[in-house]
Amino acid sequence: MEDNMDGAVPSAAEDWERAKLLFDARDYIGAARILGGLVERHPEQNGPRLLLARAYYHSAALRRAESELRVLLERDAGDAYAHLLLGRTLERLGRKGEAAPYLKVAKILGA
Repeated sequence: MEDNMDGAVPSAAEDWERAKLLFDARDYIGAARILGGLVERHPEQNGPRLLLARAYYHSAALRRAESELRVLLERDAGDAYAHLLLGRTLERLGRKGEAAPYLKVAKILGA
């Protein structure tokens, strides 16, 4: 957790907004730093975890992306986007055979 300029610790909402801004600016590593702390503090929330997985994917931290996506799919097996991103992650890791079922489910679910 980084302090604000006034020395206060940012709220979860402030961290979320900052992380989204960094992600949108394609600073995926910066976004992942903030999102990692946010996920640690609020592990039950799926939104920050999904954005963290996306930041990991785009920064080529593929094993970390895989780990976060598996958590999301354990919680919600019907998350089409998580299936798609896990399939793409596994493809990038050279595990095409493992990727195929996730990509198939993503397609069926409309991703």
